[in-house]
Amino acid sequence: MNTHNAAPTRTAVAPIDPADELLWGDIRAEFSAARDFINLENGYFGIQPDIVLAAFTRYTAEVNTELGRYLRVRFPPLLDGVMAELAAFAGVAVDELLITRNATESMNILAQGYPFRPGDEVLLGDHDYDHVVPIFELLAERRGIVVKRVRLPIHPRDDAEIVARYEAALTPRSRVILATHMIHFTGQILPVAKLAAMARPRGVDVMVDAAHSFAQIDFRLPDLGVDFAAANLHKWLGAPLGTGLLYVARRRLPEIEPLFADGLFAPGDIRRLGHFGTTPPAAILAIGDALAFHNRVGSRNKEARLRYLKDYWTMRVAGRSGVELLTPAEPSRSCAIATFRIAGIGADRLADLLYDRYRIFAVGRAQGDYAGVRITPHLYTRLDELDRLVGAIHEITADTRSLSGVPDGAGGG
Repeated sequence: MNTHNAAPTRTAVAPIDPADELLWGDIRAEFSAARDFINLENGYFGIQPDIVLAAFTRYTAEVNTELGRYLRVRFPPLLDGVMAELAAFAGVAVDELLITRNATESMNILAQGYPFRPGDEVLLGDHDYDHVVPIFELLAERRGIVVKRVRLPIHPRDDAEIVARYEAALTPRSRVILATHMIHFTGQILPVAKLAAMARPRGVDVMVDAAHSFAQIDFRLPDLGVDFAAANLHKWLGAPLGTGLLYVARRRLPEIEPLFADGLFAPGDIRRLGHFGTTPPAAILAIGDALAFHNRVGSRNKEARLRYLKDYWTMRVAGRSGVELLTPAEPSRSCAIATFRIAGIGADRLADLLYDRYRIFAVGRAQGDYAGVRITPHLYTRLDELDRLVGAIHEITADTRSLSGVPDGAGGG
């Protein structure tokens, strides 16, 4: 039975040295990951800690035995508790949040309900998520908006360079900037709050895709200075697969038209935007357990450890002949995610080599003019597993002559 009572807050958690393998070993033991291969593709969706998986399984069994009574009688107050916990964690009000299946669904609800007029311009970065970009392309076909692309640097000089590129693309017709807080391809963290500060006086809204940043780095939604955001809960928070989040500032809710028909809630009630029909409650209830685990580790501790793991392997291959890192090295510009490529080997081929030769699972990705292999460790990742990755990269770069000529490609996920 769900026993969440008080909303978790980000009270002070004892700092953990990101290099303290003894303490992080205790945390690592709370995950049950496959051991017949090394999984360094945690960016697709995240592993549930054992305690969360157990709770999810328990809720599923309760629903399956109690059926309609569970949904009609027990679930509503339990859902209220989860929403209160989630709102406290995100730093916003309960009536500004909607639980969805994922960030892509959240962005569809938001973008397709936004009051665009024909000719309105939307600015997209050239590394925005490849399942979010088509939402705005669809709106260009259906509602006559204009999609403009902003080319972003892989290794920016500073925040001002990024903000300046968006600012230079603005015109009197600009209405929205889509800002990916953490780019899925390279892990680069964009200065969203500074973008919002630039855009707001010009009457331009910033919609934030926080699919990867939410619960990977330590922030609250108000820190971004925006009225609209979409996130995933099944990536770095460790909630069950199929849980996402939509945030709309209360004062903006009346402007968003529902994507789904609803006859239960009044206009301006965020629940009106999420009439999905009967949905499985177990994954939603387990969000509370995921929050409890996350808060026990601590947001700052988690961010520091994930960045430490990324730095551990990238610093050991940086500067090696033939290896190019596509992720900024400055601590404030990335966390767990980093992408690399090896000259002469396509991204898909490189990912295949890592698995076939070394039993390391990672994913080849392409975005714009770039393609590479994305590496995403998690709290359960061991340093010896990253040592194996480093050794594999060294061996492959020493053998590129026999592998050259394979064109770049990319795999999804």
